[in-house]
Amino acid sequence: MQSVLILEDHSDTREWLIDIINQAFVETHISQASSNAQAEQLIKNNKFDLALIDLNLPDGNGVDIIRQLNRESPQTYCVVATIFDDDDYLFPALEAGAQGYLLKEQTSEEFIHSLQGIIKGEPPISPAIARKMIQHFHTAPEQSDKPELSKREKEILSSIAKGLSRNEAAEILGITSNTVASHLKSIYGKLNVSNRAQATLEALRLGLVKA
Repeated sequence: MQSVLILEDHSDTREWLIDIINQAFVETHISQASSNAQAEQLIKNNKFDLALIDLNLPDGNGVDIIRQLNRESPQTYCVVATIFDDDDYLFPALEAGAQGYLLKEQTSEEFIHSLQGIIKGEPPISPAIARKMIQHFHTAPEQSDKPELSKREKEILSSIAKGLSRNEAAEILGITSNTVASHLKSIYGKLNVSNRAQATLEALRLGLVKA
C-alpha cells in the first residue's frame, strides 16, 4: 500500500491509525482528513490504494466518501474503522462498497494483522462484525429472487470468501486462473455484488463458509 487516506475526526485516534498503517505497510504515504469536505478535496487531487474511513463525522457520514471513492477511484480499497457495530452503520457501508469493517475496540496488533491480510486477499472484518453478518442472514427472510449458483460457482465463491487468491483457488480446483476470473464475473453479476467483502457476505448467507 503506497498511498493511504485516513478519514478520522479525532486527532488521538487519527495518530493511532497512522501508527498502525506505518507498522502494517512499508514506505507508505499517508494523507489525513478530519471531515468529509477535506476527504473530498484529497480524493480529487490524489489516488489512494487504501482508505480507512470513520463513519460519524462533523459534516456527514463516511458512507458518502465510500460511495465517492467507488465511483471515482474504484481501485481504492475502502475499510471502515469505527466504534459502531449496529446494522444501521454496517450494512449501508457495505452496500456503498466498503471492502472491510474494523472496530476500534480491537488491539493495534489485531488491526495490523487484519490490514496486512488485504495483501493476501483476506477482507479485514472484525470477528464481532462477522458474527453480526451471520446473525443478520439467519434472521432475515429468505430472498427467493437470488439466482442459483452452479456447483463450480459455489466452490469458487467459497474459496474466495475463505481468503484464497484467484490463482490459489484455481490450483485447488484444478482449473485455470482465467476460468476462475470468468466464473467470478458471473458470480458477482448473479449476486449483484462488486467486491470480496460483499461476496463474503453472500457466501455466509448461503452457508458456504463459516466465520
